[in-house]
Amino acid sequence: MNRPEPFSAPVRGGDLVGGQWRADAAGVPLLAIHGITASHRAWHHVAAALPDRRIIAPDLRGRGRSAELPGPWSLRDHADDQLRLLDAFGIDRAFVVGHSMGAFVTVRLAAAHPDRVAGVVLVDGGLPIPHPDGIAPDEVAAAVLGPAIARLEMRFADPGAYAEFWKAHPAIGPAWDDRIADYVAYDLVGSEPELRSSSVADAVAQNVLELDGSDGYVEALASLPAPVDFLRAARGLLDQPEALYPAERVAATAERMPALRVTDVAGFNHYTIVMTDAGATRVAAVVAPRLAEADAAASVGTR
Repeated sequence: MNRPEPFSAPVRGGDLVGGQWRADAAGVPLLAIHGITASHRAWHHVAAALPDRRIIAPDLRGRGRSAELPGPWSLRDHADDQLRLLDAFGIDRAFVVGHSMGAFVTVRLAAAHPDRVAGVVLVDGGLPIPHPDGIAPDEVAAAVLGPAIARLEMRFADPGAYAEFWKAHPAIGPAWDDRIADYVAYDLVGSEPELRSSSVADAVAQNVLELDGSDGYVEALASLPAPVDFLRAARGLLDQPEALYPAERVAATAERMPALRVTDVAGFNHYTIVMTDAGATRVAAVVAPRLAEADAAASVGTR
């Protein structure tokens, strides 16, 4: 397993922490932004599927080794952190890929700073997710995320207990490999027998409320230049046949948004679309030609 090199970059309130693969690789760098309770280690498989590309993946504010950064943790705050990260690395333009909530951060970054973004790919995220009908705001996170939010309140006696929790997860357990094991181990903080997930529950709760497209988000999404690639996992957060994004809702969004280019990814769920070799290969098949276009545009711009 090729672990990423750790980095830190100054942002509001402290340092944003993460990892990067192949820091010296040529071409437009890829900024990879993880999901709502994840970390940069979620990108192991995608990094392997793009072996010639520099990939920079932060732990978002309130997650991973960036968990101690103070709130607020809004999508706009996350986008600002990504801008500071690019500044710290001296990167003028990056290609941005976001998974799940990370896709929403990608949209906020690209809309606010189009001069710094060479293109975007949204992986099973980034299109508004309406709040369930009749659900109070403080119940939205549990209704939308299920076990992903419930585990933030759980405590584990040792790393093995946490691994067993994830091995029993219907979407992730069957795909278990050494890179998923590393992702799970990295998420643990605290001391035995009170180990817990690094994700800050308040940060997650704030962000899940923003996924409905409010606060000008729909307008920000519509402002992105074509193409905006969206990869839809055909199965859901628990590997159920009901996807996070129903096909009819995505089709309706595509009708209203000519820039949106939809790729349906059958056979993969919300996690395995990025956290398996086969899923990452499907993501790379969309990302790689977009990166080549970004490289060509950067080359023309330097002549």
